[in-house]
Amino acid sequence: MPASLPAGATRGKPDPTITDLLATAGRPLFSFELFPPRDEEQERQLWLTVRRLEALAPDFVSITYGANGSTRGRTIRATQQVAENTTLRTMGHLTCAGQSRDELRRAVGAYADVGVRHVLAIRGDMPGGPTEPWVRHPEGLANATELVELVTSLGDFCVGVAAFPDVHPQARDADLDARILVEKARAGAGFAITQLFFTAQRYFELVDRVRSLGCDIPIIPGIQPVTQLRQIRRFAELSGADLPPAVVARLQGAGDEPGAVSRVGVEIAAELSEELLAGGAPGLHLYTLNRSRATREIYARLHPGSRRP
Repeated sequence: MPASLPAGATRGKPDPTITDLLATAGRPLFSFELFPPRDEEQERQLWLTVRRLEALAPDFVSITYGANGSTRGRTIRATQQVAENTTLRTMGHLTCAGQSRDELRRAVGAYADVGVRHVLAIRGDMPGGPTEPWVRHPEGLANATELVELVTSLGDFCVGVAAFPDVHPQARDADLDARILVEKARAGAGFAITQLFFTAQRYFELVDRVRSLGCDIPIIPGIQPVTQLRQIRRFAELSGADLPPAVVARLQGAGDEPGAVSRVGVEIAAELSEELLAGGAPGLHLYTLNRSRATREIYARLHPGSRRP
């Protein structure tokens, strides 16, 4: 693979990895998640969001990869473009669902070609969603642990993985989730990012379970601000997240006006974020859905005095 410089790096001085930052920053990290555009309008929206978020100088951004590999080409192109045309530390996603080892190697090589050295390695889901029985590709991998091993075998990559505060929707076993996360860390993962959740205690319980197994992998909470109640119900169903009645009641109390729902959603996400950071979470990963307003408002609330672009 060509040895390219990571985005933001200078020759002779390697760019710190996310794992490096988690170990040395002395403050919580802030990052944002984007998804690859399907058409010209979505591409325009993506770049509008990227430029607004870039002004906040986040520690990194990540770009999603369809759970069953369905957006592979678009994800790689978008990741390459952000890495090449911004100052942002960029992480590409990778799933092993529906893909052979050779296809996965090519995807990793495409990231490396433009200096992207961060990969979020996820098993992914079958086309029917997370409750659909997993079927291994005949020439592929069995799980995310094997994917971590594959990525780390191909070069000097910093690898992240997924974690589940509200338990994985297939196994529904919190202890198993913790053991699997430990296995992924032992395979070479440097950090984890959680699926969306709404109860801080679930996150802290996950951290405690993992620490009790002797593993100190940093676990970054993933935060999804609610802007539409119907949409978040769907996300919660797909991810296995518990949507607490108190959260639903607050959102429903906002009425039918979209702006009011969004404001309440931002308040809920900011309150959750504050509780997580106060409890020692090493950072926050904000799911933007390629719309930056809600996530910028959360960032501004957590950083009083910051200028919101």
